[in-house]
Amino acid sequence: MAKAPYDTDLDRNPANHQPLTPLGFLERAASVFPDRTAIVHGALRRTYADFYARARRLASALSKRGIKRGDTVSVMLANTPAMLEAHYGVPMCQAVLNTLNTRLDAAIIAFSLDHAETKVLITDREYSKIVKEALSLAKVKPLIIDYDDPEYSGSGERLGGIDYEDFIAHGDANFAWSMPDDEWDAITLNYTSGTTGDPKGVVYHHRGAHLLSVGNVVTCSMGKHPVYLWTLPMFHCNGWCFPWSISVVAGTHVCLRYVRAAAMYDAIANHKVTHLCGAPIVMATLLNAPDTEKKPLPHAVEFFTAAAPPPEAVLAAMKNAGFNVTHLYGLTECYGPSVVNDWHREWDALPPAEQAAKKARQGVRYGALEALDVLDPETMQPVPRDGTTMGEVMMRGNVVMKGYLKNRKSTDAAFAGGWFHTGDLGVMHPDGYIQLKDRSKDIIISGGENISSIEVEDALYKHPAVMAVAVVAKQDDKWGETPCAFVELKPGAQASIEDLTAWCKKHLAGYKVPRHFVFAEIPKTSTGKIQKFKLREMTKGL
Repeated sequence: MAKAPYDTDLDRNPANHQPLTPLGFLERAASVFPDRTAIVHGALRRTYADFYARARRLASALSKRGIKRGDTVSVMLANTPAMLEAHYGVPMCQAVLNTLNTRLDAAIIAFSLDHAETKVLITDREYSKIVKEALSLAKVKPLIIDYDDPEYSGSGERLGGIDYEDFIAHGDANFAWSMPDDEWDAITLNYTSGTTGDPKGVVYHHRGAHLLSVGNVVTCSMGKHPVYLWTLPMFHCNGWCFPWSISVVAGTHVCLRYVRAAAMYDAIANHKVTHLCGAPIVMATLLNAPDTEKKPLPHAVEFFTAAAPPPEAVLAAMKNAGFNVTHLYGLTECYGPSVVNDWHREWDALPPAEQAAKKARQGVRYGALEALDVLDPETMQPVPRDGTTMGEVMMRGNVVMKGYLKNRKSTDAAFAGGWFHTGDLGVMHPDGYIQLKDRSKDIIISGGENISSIEVEDALYKHPAVMAVAVVAKQDDKWGETPCAFVELKPGAQASIEDLTAWCKKHLAGYKVPRHFVFAEIPKTSTGKIQKFKLREMTKGL
């Protein structure tokens, strides 16, 4: 085939083509705003010049230890300055950053270390007990670097012979880090929760990390110098790529080791926080805090949440408290959220209930995601845009993972038909906004009728005594399965099974009303997601 005129003698070269990577964001911020505060952590303050120099020192120190392209550096860290430095320093020597979930058990951590073939492990002293056990189970023998967070006052032994500060002190602050050889090179490795077997290693590339990072800035309407509060764990999808996003606009990272209401309100008031992200549990923590811990907000604070759709009552309460909530949606496989409930100004004139209904939709694709649709998984054709016909939510684009590490079977299944299959069931509304109805494994089929657990949960969340609720299927001899609701009540509130049953009958069709209610603490992951697989197990004993 003959070349098009625009391809003739117009070749790629270093002057007109460079691999996309988020690493240059920090270099630019340090060059343009060297004295601006980049990181706040307790009494500690670091400028962008400091941040960049320390990231380069880390990269240099790792290189001196023989770490090279494609090697894995795992970290077991809280939301601390060292975690931010790792997001730049590790890939600056072309290695791959693996952020470990600090709430997992030793066996899963050991599996992750072995599967990733970890060469270096940087670990916070708080987690030494679980890490020590994991290392005893793992086959790999990585170099251990201990990190002492000045904000941690608890106990914990040192596992290696090297202190983090000493380690980077031997690195060069002017280290000549290099761009990736290819923007398709891996930048990070994130493991899924492993609720149905061994975790899968999700591989991100530099190109996707760059695009999603910029996409966050656009989607979140971040102006210059935002102040971002770290309530979302940075180990979760690399903090939805915000460790890189904030450098794009030379903002300030306010690190928060523990997500507690008083600490969040203090940080918002003292540092004039403009943005934060978190699961619904973070909203509940803020809203249910005692008045003695709450402080007036300095301005409207942008709060971005994912996971389950925020219930109408929670959205209303957050608005009254001074938070503007935006609902995002995504998965580990798409670098965190890549779908946003893009708000229309004319919707502000709708009654509160209608606004809440709009807010509960997942929305439309980020500008960085090329395609989003709801397809019939059998025919791979789009479902009607009627807001009622269910199909599987699917995506394609540059912010979808490279694939699952060493797992061709799962990768091929995830990408079947040229789309990434999310496993989430949803509908497409006439205006092009998607709305989740359930995970494919969470839909309840009772007497041949499909029941959305999300719909039942939303009805229960509207009850004034309910703080948290999760609905799962319980096996039933007559109906096959029926809804079972696990409920946490607000402190000091009371509600009986009869009360909640009557409430549901007012808001739901009869066949959707739970036949069983359980008052108990609902198990959640470290990122605040409800662990429905545990609840399904619990129903077997009812």
